[in-house]
Formats: sequence, C-alpha cells, structure tokens
Amino acid sequence: MSGTPPGQPPDAHSSDSTVVELVIDGRARGLGGGFVVKRLLPSPRRRLVGPFIFFDQMGPVTLAPGEGMDVRPHPHIALATVTYLFAGELLHRDSLGSVQTIRPGDVNWMLAGHGIVHSERSGEQTRHAGQTLHGIQSWVALPTALEESEPRFEHHPASSIPTVELDGVVLDVIAGTAYGQRSPVGVLSPTLYVHARLQAGARLPVDAEHEQRAIYVVGGAVELDQQTYGEGTMLVLRAGAEASLLAREPARVMLLGGEKLAGERFVFWNFVSSDKARIERAKADWQARRFASVPGDDVEFIPLPQD
Repeated sequence: MSGTPPGQPPDAHSSDSTVVELVIDGRARGLGGGFVVKRLLPSPRRRLVGPFIFFDQMGPVTLAPGEGMDVRPHPHIALATVTYLFAGELLHRDSLGSVQTIRPGDVNWMLAGHGIVHSERSGEQTRHAGQTLHGIQSWVALPTALEESEPRFEHHPASSIPTVELDGVVLDVIAGTAYGQRSPVGVLSPTLYVHARLQAGARLPVDAEHEQRAIYVVGGAVELDQQTYGEGTMLVLRAGAEASLLAREPARVMLLGGEKLAGERFVFWNFVSSDKARIERAKADWQARRFASVPGDDVEFIPLPQD
C-alpha cells in the first residue's frame, strides 16, 4: 500500500508505567477516493519498533456494490510490505508479474529490495458485490546489507500460518517467531508479528523473546500495568519488561517488533533507505519512469509528491 506525504503526526506521549514506554494514538490519513486509514508508525517520537517502520490500520469500512479500494501502482525500495486482513479481500499485482488475491488470515509479503512496483485493488467480484474491508498494512525495513536484495513476492495462505491456543486466546504467528512457533514468511531479520484474539477476562503474556516490542489494540479494550487502553492505541514496551495483557472485553490486538536495526532509516513517500542519496535516485527513477511497470495494471501513473 502507498504511503502519503507527511501531515499531522500521530499523537504520542511518554508513560510513567514500568512496562509501557510510549503510547501512540493513530491519526487518520486519506489515501484518495474517500478511503481513510489510521496511521501509527512512523511517529515523531518513535520511527521504528524492531524493523517495523510503517503501520496502518485500514477500515473497517463498508464498500457498497460498485465501490472498491484502488491503491494505484506505486514503487518501493529497501523494505518489505506486509498485508494482513481481518475482513474482505484485495487483489495484489506487482512488476514481477505476481497476481494474488489475499483473504483474511493470509499473508502477502512483498520484498522490494532494489525496486518493485505494485497495486492493491478490490477484485472484480467484490467490487460488484460490495464488501467490508478491515486489516493492517505494514512496512518492514531491511538490514542495511540486504537493502538492494532481489525483489520477490510471497503469498502464504491462512492454513500455513502457525496458530497457538492459550486459555481464552488464539494467536496467529504472522511473521518471525513467537510463542515457540516460526512463521513460513521469509523475514530477513528477527521479527515479531502476531495477531491475537482474546476473550473477555483472558490474559496474554507478551512473548519476551524479542528486543523491541509493541502492542496495537485493533478492537476492544485491554489492561496493562493497571491502565486500560482502547482501540487505535499502540503501546511501545520498555526493553526487557514483563508484560501481560488482560482483556476487559473481547479484544483483537497485534504484537509487533523484533531486533533493532543498525543505523538510521530515512523515509520519503514509499521509499525507505539507510542512504539519503539512494532515496534521491529512486525519486529520479520514478519521475523518469525507469521502474518496471505492473502487467495488467500499467495505465495510471502517480506523480512523485513534491514534499
């Protein structure tokens, strides 16, 4: 999915909790066509959590028959996009020739490496029938030595994603490792990415394997360190803190993080890199239309933002 030019940043404030370091409240961002997302990362107070440098919640939004979501072809470098849906479906196309519908519980992992172009749109059937669309779009920055990797696309159906069941909790290990399970997704650095569904009153200890961790409350309300947090809130945990969530009501949360990446990362539009000059080259390449086109979706062109 495409990012948008910088605007009003997410709200973020420090916490005096011994468990929570930072609380980030998402802000609305328009992607065009009336489609609005809730953006959590990057935040001025915290650009990355582990390798995660971009984190949007899309929906839930109801698209009437004849309506659809259209994220037009756009480029990426030096990151991997991760698309995960709770409801609805999208059709992914990219400049490698990939054509793949993603449905709830599936994982689309697209490694941009030295450059890729992709689009995400409502498919013909869902556009005709209408649908409710709800999910998370995130970007994972790559280790410096792997930023110029060969692009690739992976689709992992929901049936291939490891599931862990605890007392009143169901966990899907989307990417990386957690709770003794390893996802088949081809991550390039230690990664934590888990979808958790909690019944009211259930407790979930947050896996402590990873260096950096955050919790995003998609829906419902959870208690952590005697504070209650509602939907649309990201909680960045203190390093090494023991954290256990209590669901005050049925809740859906995402756990994200991993190993801290070495060096700084710069972001412009849909480009991420440890090298500002590399981003300038990507900008020039997009303006000159030197990126590969998307077979079957090569008519529309998004101009490079000016700031």
